[in-house]
Amino acid sequence: MANPIRLLILLSDDSSERMDLPLVPETVEELIEQVQEACQLIGCIRLQYKDVDFGGTFVNLSTTSSIKDLATIKVIPLVPDSDIILEFIDSVSSNLSELDSSSFSAHTDSGDTVILSSSPSGRLRTEPWPKQFNIPTFSFETEGQLEKGNAEYTRNQTRLTPSSKMLSDILERLAEKIFSYKAYPTDADLGDVAVALTIKHPCLRQSDSFNESYGWKIRLKSKMCNYRTQLKSHGLASELMVNTLKYKSREDLYPLPAKNNKKARRGEANFYPQTSIATPESLEQERTLLLTEVKKRNNEKTIREKMAWTFDFRRQEVVDQKPSIENLMERWPALFQMEEINAEFLRVTAVPLLTRCMAQLDKYSTQLLKIIRKKGGATKAKTATILEFLDQEADADVRRECVLKSLIIYLGECVEDLIKEYTMSQIDQAKQELDSTTMAVFVFRENSSLLQQPKEIEIIIDGAEVLTELPSVAAGVSL
Repeated sequence: MANPIRLLILLSDDSSERMDLPLVPETVEELIEQVQEACQLIGCIRLQYKDVDFGGTFVNLSTTSSIKDLATIKVIPLVPDSDIILEFIDSVSSNLSELDSSSFSAHTDSGDTVILSSSPSGRLRTEPWPKQFNIPTFSFETEGQLEKGNAEYTRNQTRLTPSSKMLSDILERLAEKIFSYKAYPTDADLGDVAVALTIKHPCLRQSDSFNESYGWKIRLKSKMCNYRTQLKSHGLASELMVNTLKYKSREDLYPLPAKNNKKARRGEANFYPQTSIATPESLEQERTLLLTEVKKRNNEKTIREKMAWTFDFRRQEVVDQKPSIENLMERWPALFQMEEINAEFLRVTAVPLLTRCMAQLDKYSTQLLKIIRKKGGATKAKTATILEFLDQEADADVRRECVLKSLIIYLGECVEDLIKEYTMSQIDQAKQELDSTTMAVFVFRENSSLLQQPKEIEIIIDGAEVLTELPSVAAGVSL
């Protein structure tokens, strides 16, 4: 029987653990899982081992063959300052709510993310639809009745029958809260609100309805219709006014309010933002000045401020006119920079793009690799050549690229449809394929090895180069 392998696991400068293994795992991923389980670690990590050939320097662990008895293993978080990033993601709403014409930035471990945002305060929603809907506080009178009703329900399961005044107050406050997230909530969204209401205030449960909250869902659906009508009558929401008959095209013989409705369908918090106090003429003048500012060097701050100020003007232009990519690049060249793409995504969805995407990819990469490796047949044959790079000294960018490519293959798609690889000697071939490309990420390397740092990474949309000089393939796919 083989002797157990004794390892010293360094968690930090002042924390370490001893770990005994019956044998060394075959892959680094398996060893990482065992280290996480033994040391009760949460999150994505990578391992380094002390290499005696280089004077005890810690080197990235690429293969388990380097692990011997009494070896020292150092745990490195895959995303440095991950606590800061996770806190930023969860509290992005509070950060955005403090912004007016200022900006902020958040960086990933490789500096591939710069999130900039801002707009004049009060015009933009600062939060996407929450996972758990937070029921607002009602009026003092309503809260008092609910408190008594909940106490009575706890004692003898007696349900409260709200008065018309109390019912009106509850629905009005809920409608305001819902509208702060979405103007057109879906059926599932209203169901979530109804469930959250009956959980917080069990005395409002309805024993004769589905899941004891279906009646509240129907009430909320009717209330939201009335609430939108009320806001439109006062002209208080551009995203509602654009869907009224008054603003419909007169080209049709029978224009209908429901035709060509402009509604958020992909989680946009600011799909059609409220217009600013500035006139369209002044905003157009700002856009013209922006064309000049883009040509100047080291002018990121001015560009950032002008892009934030003209967001609603630009967003309504995109939604109303649906310009081609060439026209959009001509009118808004500053938008086609990685920093401004991140900023625009944050303004539209209230969610950081690259920070969230990279953090989630790193979080689930170990589990994804485990699933992909178990797949057999043609999928295993195609992913084998990609995954073998992970057993070498691959950095975080290469690891992300391998995971993404393997995931595409696992889902039955073709990697070349999204990520087109070329060597520097194939530039002419790439130019020929560029015009016929609808959307793809073009990657240029000296050779075909994934460990070779790309010389150039470009995003192509409708035959146009919309973004160049990207830091990694994973960043290109995310954008």
